Amino acid sequence: MSAIVDLAGKRGLVVGIANEHSIAAGCAAAFAEAGADLAVTYLNEKAAPFVAPVAENVAASIVVPCDVRIPGQLEAVFERIDKDWGKLDFLLHSIAFAPREDLHTSLVNCSAEGFALAMDVSCHSFIRMAKLAAPLMKDGGCLLTVSFYGADRVVENYNLMGPVKAALEASVRYVAADLAGQRIRAHAISTGPVKTRAASGIDRFDELLDEVRQRTPAGRLVGIEEIGRVAAFLVSGAAAPLSGSVVYADNGYHTMA
Repeated sequence: MSAIVDLAGKRGLVVGIANEHSIAAGCAAAFAEAGADLAVTYLNEKAAPFVAPVAENVAASIVVPCDVRIPGQLEAVFERIDKDWGKLDFLLHSIAFAPREDLHTSLVNCSAEGFALAMDVSCHSFIRMAKLAAPLMKDGGCLLTVSFYGADRVVENYNLMGPVKAALEASVRYVAADLAGQRIRAHAISTGPVKTRAASGIDRFDELLDEVRQRTPAGRLVGIEEIGRVAAFLVSGAAAPLSGSVVYADNGYHTMA
């Protein structure tokens, strides 16, 4: 890690680790390497054994459950952070969900219920986190979320997640404007496709990986460690002038026609 990224004394929350292959796991590792103290969440008891090794590897001080669909669980995470730390410097929101039957059909055929659930879990939860984090970011801070190129262009089989991620990127800009007076910044990291547990729900995802690899200028996919280093820079003081951006960490895939 370059010396320009120094997170010593900083405290951050990482939401969205499913296992060691998650984008959130790569980011947590980079945050920890740069010196940050971390709180990490796991979805439920079934997921806990897969998250535990990641939490141990980054020496997380706080490990708590968080399913944003369960009333009160997200609030409990921030209450714990307030109780144990009394402050928060940054957070990473790396969660997304859509019912399989709605994700595997065309946008015009998805259900209203499925679309609303995808929007709530994948987008509105970021806004909720921003509201809960703001009082704890007493010296300013940074809010990060994870997006994908399907927010900006039609990607085959991405379906309803395209509009949902587009809403998430717009939310980042508005949150950044809302909280600028409190010196709180916000960004979306638009990554190339990564073979994670969440991505496996996308129909014919292996074909998408192959297509992106072929169209990317360097001919290779981005890794979670690389994404993590971008995230660590964005939450560091070195990135203080930046806010409200969609930062592409995709080896240049988004530049190709």
